Amino acid sequence: MARLHLPRWLAWVGVPLVLLLLLVAFWSWDWFIPLAERRASAAIGRTVTIGHLHLQPGRISVLTAEDVRIANPDGFAADAPFAQAARLVAQVDLMESWRRSALVVPEVVLQQPVVEAASRDDGRDNYTLDVALPEPGQPAALQIGILRIVEGRAHIVLPHLQADLRLAVATRDEAGAAPRLAATISGTYADQPITGEAIGGAVLALQADRPWPIAVQLANGPTELSLEGTLRDPLALGGAELRLVLRGPDMALLEKLTGVPIPRTANYEVAGRLDQVEGRFRFREIAGRVGQTDIAGTVTVGTLTVGTIESRVDVVGELHSRRVDLADLGGFIGEEPGRVATPGQTPEQRRALARNEAQARVLPDEPINLPKLQSTDIRISYRADSVIGRNVPFDSLRTELEVKDGVVHLRPLTLGVGRGQIAGNVTLTPAEEGRMRAEADVQFQRLDLSRLMQATRTFEGAGTINGRARLTGTGNSFATILGAGNGTLTLGMSGGNLSALLVDLSGLRLANALLSSLGVPGRTAVQCFVGDLVLQRGVLNLRTVLLDTEDVLVAATGSVNLARERLDIRLRSSSKSFTIGTLPTSILIAGSFRNPSVGPELGELVARGGAVAGLAALLAPVAGLLPTIQFGTGEDNRCEAMVRRGVPQPAR
Repeated sequence: MARLHLPRWLAWVGVPLVLLLLLVAFWSWDWFIPLAERRASAAIGRTVTIGHLHLQPGRISVLTAEDVRIANPDGFAADAPFAQAARLVAQVDLMESWRRSALVVPEVVLQQPVVEAASRDDGRDNYTLDVALPEPGQPAALQIGILRIVEGRAHIVLPHLQADLRLAVATRDEAGAAPRLAATISGTYADQPITGEAIGGAVLALQADRPWPIAVQLANGPTELSLEGTLRDPLALGGAELRLVLRGPDMALLEKLTGVPIPRTANYEVAGRLDQVEGRFRFREIAGRVGQTDIAGTVTVGTLTVGTIESRVDVVGELHSRRVDLADLGGFIGEEPGRVATPGQTPEQRRALARNEAQARVLPDEPINLPKLQSTDIRISYRADSVIGRNVPFDSLRTELEVKDGVVHLRPLTLGVGRGQIAGNVTLTPAEEGRMRAEADVQFQRLDLSRLMQATRTFEGAGTINGRARLTGTGNSFATILGAGNGTLTLGMSGGNLSALLVDLSGLRLANALLSSLGVPGRTAVQCFVGDLVLQRGVLNLRTVLLDTEDVLVAATGSVNLARERLDIRLRSSSKSFTIGTLPTSILIAGSFRNPSVGPELGELVARGGAVAGLAALLAPVAGLLPTIQFGTGEDNRCEAMVRRGVPQPAR
C-alpha cells in the first residue's frame, strides 16, 4: 500500500498556521487581566480588580477595561469599594510611546465612576493612596492628554468636619478647549446643609505653570462663599489669582470652614485675594464690613507641628478699620455683637439683642471657649482710625492681640480720647476647671474732658484726667472674672466742667435734680477731682472720692458689687456759699446696674456742720494719694491747694 508523504515545508508552515488560527479563534484579552491588576495595584498601593479587558489594535490602540474596582484598605467595608467604574476606555499611541519611552495615552474616558470616600475619628481614611511619583526632572511613565468623566458620582463622609457630601461629577466639552470639570454639591458640612456648584479646567491640566480656571459657588447654611480665578499650581494653591467673597450673619460659623476660631459677630461681607505662600493660606487685599465696621488688611493661616503628632492652627494678620462700632466687637468679650438697628441682622440676632437689653444683668457672662484658644496661635495687629456709636467717648482704637498655648495677650490695648488715651496690657491665662485668670494694668493718660462731653453733646469745658487701674481675677467669663476680682483704681483731674464729669465718668445718667440737691449748678468749674477705689473679691469700695468745684465740695462713699451688679453709693456735699434748696442729707445711688435709683437717703437727716466734719476727715488720705496721680504737664496744683486750705467753713 502506498504512503502519502507531505512536503516538509508544508509541515513547517501548516502546524504554526493551525496553531495561529486556533489562537485567533479562542484568543481573549482577559488573559492579561492578572498582569494588569498587579501593575495597577503596585502603582497606587491598593488592590485593583478588572472584570473584562478588550483591545482594538492599531496605531492608536483602544484599551477597554470593564468593572474596574479599587478596594478599601483593611478595616473598611470590603463590599463597598473605595472607587469603581463601569468602563474605562483608554487610547494608546504606540508610536509616541516608543518615541518617548513612556506610555502615551491621548484620551481616557471614565464611564459612571463612583467614589466612596470616608474618614474615621481615629484619623484613618480610605482615600489616601500610596502613589509612586516620578523623581523631580524625570518624565512620567504615564502621560495622559484628556480625561473625560461621564455620569460620575462621589459620596464623602468626614465625621471630624461633620460632613456628609454627595457630588455629581462630569466633564463639559467646550469648542477648542479640553473638557472642563464640573460638579454639583449637596449634603451637609459643619452640621449645616450645603449646596453649590464648581467648574474647573481640564482635569489633567492640574500641573504647574499652566493657569487652571476655577469658579465655585457654595452656600453652607446661612454662609455664602464665592471663589473665582485661576491657579498655576492647583494642587498646592500656588500662583493663585483668586477672588474670594464671604458673606453671612456671623463669622463664628466660619470656624468649621477655615479651622480658625472666630468670636460671634454681626452680619458681614468681606472680599479679597486668596493664595498660598510658603505653605500658608493668605487672604490679602481684604475689603468689607462687619456690622457697621469696615475692615481691610491681610490674614495668613498655616499649621504648626508641636512635638511629633500635635498640630496647631497658626494665624497672623494685620487689620485696619477707618471706622469701628464697638458694638460689633461685643463677641470678643462675651456680649451679643451688633445692635438691634444694625442693618442686615437676622431676626434671630435682633431677638437675641433685645433679650440681652431686657435681662437684668449687664456684664458679659458668655463663657470663654478655652479649647478653641488652646488649639490656635494668633498674632493680630488691629487699628481703627475712628470709633462710632451713640455716646461713645473714644476716638480711636489700637491693639496687638497674641494667643499662644491658650494664653491671651493684649499689649497694648489703646483707646484714644481727644489728645489723651486709655492704654494698658491685658493677659488671660488658662486656669483650672475651664476658667481664665485675668491680669490688667491700665493707665489713663491726659484724657480730654471736652471729648468726653462731646459724647453727651455738651461742648463746653476743659481739663484732663489721669490715673491708673490694676485688676486680677479668675473666672470663665468677664462677668465672673470681675465678680471675683481684686485691684485698685486711681483717678485725678484739675480743671474742667462738672456736669460732664458726673454724667460720663460715673456712667450714670444723673438728672439736674441731683445736681441741684447737692447744691451744684449745671455748669461750674472743677478745681480738683480725686478718686481712690479698691476692688476686693468683686466689691469695688470707694475709699476716697472727692470733687472740689467753685461752689461746692462733694464726697462719695459706698461700694459697687460687681458680682451681684448692685450699687450702694452716697454723695455728700458741703456748699462754699449760701445755697437755697440744698438737701441736708446724702444722695443715695442704689439698685442694679440695669435700673439704678437716685434720691435722698431717707432716715438720714444730718446737720451741715456734721457733713463738713465728715468731709474734712476724707481729706487726710488725699494728701498721700496725690503723688501717685500725674495731673499733666503745665497744669496748676489745684488738688494740692484743696488739701492745704482744708474744708471751707459752712455758710452762715
